[in-house]
Amino acid sequence: MGSIYLAEDVRLEGRQCAIKEVEHDHTLPSETLKQTRDQFLREATVLARLDHPNLPKVSDIFSVGDRDYLVMDYIPGEDLRTMMIEAKQRAKFFPERVVLAWADQLADAIGYLHYQEPTILHRDIKPSNLKITPSGLLKLVDFGLVKLLAPEDMTITILQGRGTALYTPLEQYGGDTGHTDVRSDVYAFGATLYHLLTFEPPIEARERFLHPSSLPAMRDLNPNVSQRTERAVAWAMSLHPDDRPQDVEEFREALLGDRNPVTRPRTSLPDVSLADILSKRVERTLVGISIALVLITLLLTLIR
Repeated sequence: MGSIYLAEDVRLEGRQCAIKEVEHDHTLPSETLKQTRDQFLREATVLARLDHPNLPKVSDIFSVGDRDYLVMDYIPGEDLRTMMIEAKQRAKFFPERVVLAWADQLADAIGYLHYQEPTILHRDIKPSNLKITPSGLLKLVDFGLVKLLAPEDMTITILQGRGTALYTPLEQYGGDTGHTDVRSDVYAFGATLYHLLTFEPPIEARERFLHPSSLPAMRDLNPNVSQRTERAVAWAMSLHPDDRPQDVEEFREALLGDRNPVTRPRTSLPDVSLADILSKRVERTLVGISIALVLITLLLTLIR
């Protein structure tokens, strides 16, 4: 069990922090409980070493009696779930360019976690764990289900849990017994974007496994979503990990770069449209240069 408190730093006046209180399961045997608390302290130490603009900074850990505490930066602003509810009440979708700008920042944060030694999995990426500060900076918060992939393939977890079902891939349903890796966070990332762009929660992975066609296409729910984004999100939400982007950078490339994603098993996808081509700055520049050259050639021909 856990609680989060807003606190004031009594030594640094005016500084606010978020304090996460963790109460361990006292029904566990004493030796197991000791191992659990040791794991929490080891992992909190790892989190304290992280330093990234899109992650809250962990500044301290301490214990009082049988409870452990993690001190983090307090992140002002609204979370994306709250913002989505408010936008839905106004019947106005988030502009795709805004969501993709958030996605770019989120990819930076997740990629940073995945490239740590050992790799850190967040395992609970969802709109309510994404906050937008008043300056527009996205922060990935709540490391309650974070998991370390140790070199010997053992796992260390602060809290037992499976994440939020709507954003959880099939392999994570086993909790700590399931084999999760960076592709599990890719699935949750894709499911989060699906929700933010359609305002409809994604169908749970278990339901999709039983009924493969149960997930509505994004453009059926929001025609303003581009074909490129629809393809990329569908790829990230593939049920089998091998059918997804193999890391966050590959997913970002599909969303924002030159990669044209194909889902597997292969389905008929829309062809790349002129809008897809012109959506990238480099392609727009090349098209503009080409048009200018054609006009100059035509003008020289007329002068002659």
